[in-house]
Amino acid sequence: MRYTKDVKARFVSAEEAVALVPDGASLLIEASGGGVVEPDLLLSALGERFARTGHPQGISALACSGVGNRAGSGIDHFAQPGLLARMVAGHWAMSPKLAAMAQDGEFEAYNLPQGVLAQLLRETAAGRPGLFTRTGLGTFCDPRIDGGRLNDRTTEQLVRVVEIDGEEYLHYRTPRFDVGFIRGTTADEKGNLTLEQEAAKIGVLAAATAVRNSGGIVIAQVKRVAAAGSLKARDVVVPAHLVDYVVVHPEQRQTAQTDYEPAFSGELSVPLGLAEPLPLTERAVVARRAAAMIPRGAVVNLGVGMADGVAAVVAEEGRLDELTLTVEQGLVGGVPARGVIFGVAWNPEAVVEHAAQFDFYDGGGLDVTCLGFAEVDAEGNVNSSLVDGRVFGAGGFINISQSARRVVFCGTLTAGGLRTEIADGRLTVLSEGRVRKFVPRVQHMTFNAARARARGQEVFYVTERAVFELTDRGVALREIAPGQTVEGITALMGFEPVVDREVVPMPAGLFTAAEGRVAS
Repeated sequence: MRYTKDVKARFVSAEEAVALVPDGASLLIEASGGGVVEPDLLLSALGERFARTGHPQGISALACSGVGNRAGSGIDHFAQPGLLARMVAGHWAMSPKLAAMAQDGEFEAYNLPQGVLAQLLRETAAGRPGLFTRTGLGTFCDPRIDGGRLNDRTTEQLVRVVEIDGEEYLHYRTPRFDVGFIRGTTADEKGNLTLEQEAAKIGVLAAATAVRNSGGIVIAQVKRVAAAGSLKARDVVVPAHLVDYVVVHPEQRQTAQTDYEPAFSGELSVPLGLAEPLPLTERAVVARRAAAMIPRGAVVNLGVGMADGVAAVVAEEGRLDELTLTVEQGLVGGVPARGVIFGVAWNPEAVVEHAAQFDFYDGGGLDVTCLGFAEVDAEGNVNSSLVDGRVFGAGGFINISQSARRVVFCGTLTAGGLRTEIADGRLTVLSEGRVRKFVPRVQHMTFNAARARARGQEVFYVTERAVFELTDRGVALREIAPGQTVEGITALMGFEPVVDREVVPMPAGLFTAAEGRVAS
């Protein structure tokens, strides 16, 4: 019998670990945005090594999620000419420097659905030929549109259309890896990993298995070390035989904003009954109207951006016990966090792997999702992946928007300088936004309205002064805010919406400071 690795993982410094990444390597980075389960010391050490030595050069990296804090961390350490030959990512907004380089064509760049990439790691781990799924059909990930490619330098197709039993699917090819960066909280002396202080599991086990079964090496970053045999077997997420090297980082933070918040890890729960309400702005109006579209008992996904305010409204209205809120990183229950650490939750009831969460989503388990949008066109298509001409990325948006029974897109009617005042139950526009978000044709097809109609999904578009619905005739105007007119709304749109019945006022409670549930 030939043994393929040492019985114990080797403990090394970050500098020693990143020296193991050769030129041209295929690197898997398993992490989430906002510093969540992010092997930040390894990423910064690799960037520093390249800046110092020019190596490793020309690597190909893959990250299922966005990785960074929008301020230079995460994979933005790789934003150096020559370091990357290719980057495949589920989301790009957390690493704006690298996203700008991708858009400028400095390396091959792809944006594929976060759920697809998470599930694809299991295909690599099991030695299967790829993932066959409907996720991405009719979007920019469809090879008949862009195939997820983000610049002209990127020519290779990673996805193809296939037919199975008379139905179209997308086949995403299985990647293989030379090196994998993962993170845990504790490693014992053998290399067994636990995640007890992490705010999510994401796909650490699948990632380690995928790299190991590709013939690559797995490098784990942890906060602390325990004696061999001292970890509870049920707490071990990644067993030692999947880990080659361990780097200890005692200053490891739980997220970009917390050293350690026990309510994120599930160690304890904090009182949420006195949740601070959102300030009465256009953001609160949108979040309140979207929340009113969520029925009692629903399983809900909340997206990043304008939509993440819905969680605060649900908590403010005392509805947490009648809904199940989820986020794609694998959190179930509790109250999802907002902003840069989106993807974690206060007081989660369960933490599952993100691939399992996407299995539930893709299979039709979601009742409602509230998602942000950058553009909506006359057909009802949505762009959320190319924002203000900048690569933003789809994240879990494509998986989620294609599968939920009811989809509520959340955003303002215009953007770029919009200022409003809400008083006396009315919304007044003080300064109109420079950018129209309802356009003749979206720049990037993140949501395909025709396919949504064919699936029988309910689709709404909620703004601070109008609510629209997707119909067979296109986008129909259903509600307007008090003090607004149909003519005033349509004058700010790049197309004429359908008006096939009486347009009614948006609920008056949206525009008052009074607490309590807003009627739908």
